[in-house]
Amino acid sequence: MALVERVPETGPWAQLYGYSRAVAVGPLVVTSACTADVEARPHLRGDAAGQAREAFRTALDAMVHAGAGVSDVVRSRLYVTDPAHADPVGRVHGEFFGVVKPTATVVIVTGLFHPGQIVAVELEAFRAWRDID
Repeated sequence: MALVERVPETGPWAQLYGYSRAVAVGPLVVTSACTADVEARPHLRGDAAGQAREAFRTALDAMVHAGAGVSDVVRSRLYVTDPAHADPVGRVHGEFFGVVKPTATVVIVTGLFHPGQIVAVELEAFRAWRDID
């Protein structure tokens, strides 16, 4: 087993900008910022909770691909473009992590890369050494 494992990102920006969806280094797994695809799902424009659900699913899918699960998540970062989005995004965080209770940080940002995106999330997880093949 390699000490560093990369979960590839399939979007066009990953090749141009040179990044992975997630990287596992020993027991640590971290994701890139994950967002909703508002171009493919225009109904999510302006829906902070809906965008958060999609972003968390994307991040958790990458975590699972790297061998970690929801219960392994130890830190989350939530980026929102308006303070009013913090409560709905925080509540969605609670839906996913209410039992696990990782650390969480909410950061207000002036904007995200694509117009219409109002939420981005990053996750960090710690897998037990015994779970690594």
